[in-house]
Order: sequence, then structure tokens, then C-alpha cells
Amino acid sequence: MKFNPFAAALVVIGLATAATRADPPKPMEEPGWLGVVFARGDLKKEIEATPILERPYRPLHVYGNTVRRNFYRGTPAPRVRDVVQGTGSLITGR
Repeated sequence: MKFNPFAAALVVIGLATAATRADPPKPMEEPGWLGVVFARGDLKKEIEATPILERPYRPLHVYGNTVRRNFYRGTPAPRVRDVVQGTGSLITGR
């Protein structure tokens, strides 16, 4: 049997891809909602110091909310409940 470098490269690429596709460990609980759109002062510093996956969902923060939904749920699309909770937290400020 003759050595085929193309086949060897495919095997190496396949193994590398399989190794990098392992799911990262996920925290046990998805963050809740915070009704503050524009954080100021200490709250802003606290939010900026928190990793994006651990930050609370916030109304109108499309990028961060999408990243968190994709991580925790496996889909970036919001559910109807997300819209209701986001609107409610915006109104109540919680």
C-alpha cells in the first residue's frame, strides 16, 4: 500500500476538527434580566468586569443577548418569553 499524503492530511484535519468541536463546559444557570439600558458608575464598571456570558440580559443590548442565548440555548433567536421579560424589566427597572 502506497502512502497518500492527501488522505493523511484529511485524517489530521478531521481529528483536529473533532477535537476543537467539543462543547465547552456551561454554567448551571442562565443569567436573568436587568432593566438598566444605560449603566453608569459602579454598575457599569461591574458589568464591564463580568465576562459576557455571565452578564445579565439587558433590553436593547442585541449583541450580548444574542451571544448569551446562543451559548446557553444553542440558538441566537429570542423566544416570546424573552421579549416579554425584557420589556417588563425595562418598565420596572429590575
